[in-house]
Amino acid sequence: MKNLLLIATLLFASFSWSQTVQNGNYSTIGYIQNDGTVQNGNYSTVGYIKDDGTVMNGNYSTIGYIRDDGSVTNSNYSTIGYIKNDGTIMNSNYSTIGYVKDDGTVMNSNYSTIGYAKGISRERAAAFFFFFIELRN
Repeated sequence: MKNLLLIATLLFASFSWSQTVQNGNYSTIGYIQNDGTVQNGNYSTVGYIKDDGTVMNGNYSTIGYIRDDGSVTNSNYSTIGYIKNDGTIMNSNYSTIGYVKDDGTVMNSNYSTIGYAKGISRERAAAFFFFFIELRN
């Protein structure tokens, strides 16, 4: 029985788990794998969010960065926005453009729910919406 539990644990740990990102109507718009791979709703890889904050497109070209201080920059290091510790997402002019709540709900500046990123860090959720669905209108 111990061997069976050990095998089950190892098999369970070897699977690549993902978190689903949904729009406001609960339709799946993408996935973020535990390794930071970003996929669209059809599981096609569209980018990567690295642990160091680097955001890349599907061709491994850097398209931006999520900095430790919460600033979001494009590949030319120009600031395009900010992610505050409380989940507020701002554009480069410090105007609030959205929020990522503790439960993963993503809202626009009018507090209308535009999506869900449950089980995903605020930084990864914000990166998904910043870089992959154009939150920063």
